[in-house]
Amino acid sequence: MSAAIPLREGAVVPLTRPLRVSVVIKALNEEHHIRASIESAIQAVMRVSGEVILADSGSTDRTVEIAREYPVTVLQLKHLAERRCGIGPQLGYQKARGEFVYILDGDMELDPAFLPEALAAMDADSRIGGIAGLVEEESEASYQFRGRRRRVHERRVRVCEWLDMGGLYRAEALRAVGYFSNRNLHAFEEMELGLRLCAAGWTLRRVATLGVLHHGHAEGNWPLLVRRWKSRYLDGTGELIRASIGRPYFYRALQTQQHLFVGLLVWAGLLLGLAVAPISPLPLVGNVAAVLGLVLVRARRTGSLADAWFGQLVSQITSLAMVRGLFARPRSPTEPIEYVLVHEASGPRPAAQVAQHRPL
Repeated sequence: MSAAIPLREGAVVPLTRPLRVSVVIKALNEEHHIRASIESAIQAVMRVSGEVILADSGSTDRTVEIAREYPVTVLQLKHLAERRCGIGPQLGYQKARGEFVYILDGDMELDPAFLPEALAAMDADSRIGGIAGLVEEESEASYQFRGRRRRVHERRVRVCEWLDMGGLYRAEALRAVGYFSNRNLHAFEEMELGLRLCAAGWTLRRVATLGVLHHGHAEGNWPLLVRRWKSRYLDGTGELIRASIGRPYFYRALQTQQHLFVGLLVWAGLLLGLAVAPISPLPLVGNVAAVLGLVLVRARRTGSLADAWFGQLVSQITSLAMVRGLFARPRSPTEPIEYVLVHEASGPRPAAQVAQHRPL
C-alpha cells in the first residue's frame, strides 16, 4: 500500500517499498540541531523506505515542539530520573519496525548516500550485524572534539569491535543479543552493544562512505567537564564494566578502560605521598614525576601541551567516576521503558498519551 511522507508542509514524496530502516534519533535539548537532524534522516529513509523515530529524554527546550512539525514518531521518556545515553536508543527501538535500525544523535546529520551502500553490503553478507560510515567532526570547542578530529584514522575503513558515533544495525542481530542499548549506561552504550554482538558471532564494519556530520557541543573544556560530572556521564566507564561482569567480553571491557586504572594508581600514589611527606618527600615527588610523564606522552600524541594537561585531568576525574558507576545499581536492560507518545508518524495523536511497549 502506498504512503506519502511530507518532508515539510507542502512537500510530499510517495513511498511504495517495504519498510527497511528505522532511524532512531536520540535527543536531549537539541533545538539548535534537531531540525537538520530530522530532515537528514527523512531524506535518507526516502531512498530506502523507512521511518524516523525521535526518542527524547525529557528536553526542556523546543526540541519536541520542532519535531512535531515533521512526519516522525516522537516518544518522550516518562521518568526523567532514568535519563541516560543508553536509554534513548532502546526507547526508540521499542517502536522500531524496520529490518534495520540506525542510531543517530540529535546533533548529527545523516548523509543520504550512506544507507543504500550500507544496506547493499549487509544484504551481501548475512553475518554483518552493523555498519557505520566515516564521521565528519565539526566542533573544536573542547579538547575532546579536537582530539576526535586528530584521531580520524580510528574511524577508517575496517572491521570493528564496536561502532561509535552512529551506525546501522540488523534488527535480527539485535533480537539475538536481547536488546539494542543498555538503559543503565550513561555512556559507552555503543561499545557495550558492539562487544555483545561480536561475542555472539556477528561482525561490524566501517565503510568508506561518509556516515554523519557531527556538530558536537559548543561548550569549552571546563563547562563540558562539569556538566558531564553532574549528569554522571563520566560514570559510564564503571557501568560498562559492571554490565560486562560474567560475560565473555568482560576482560575486553576492562582493557578498554585500563588508562583509568592508571588514574586510580595516581590517586593512590598521591594519597600515599601526602601521608608520608613528613617522613620523606620522595613518594610524593615520584608521583608528581609520573604525572608529568603521562602528560608528556599525551602531548606527544596530541601535539598540544594544553590539551594534554586537561586530558590528564579528565582522566583522573573519570577514574573516580568509574568507581561511582561501578557500584550503581542497574535495572534489567530488557525491562520495558515507559514513555509518553507525543506524536505518531501516521497522523496526529493527542499529546501526552502514556504508553508502555516491550522491545521487539
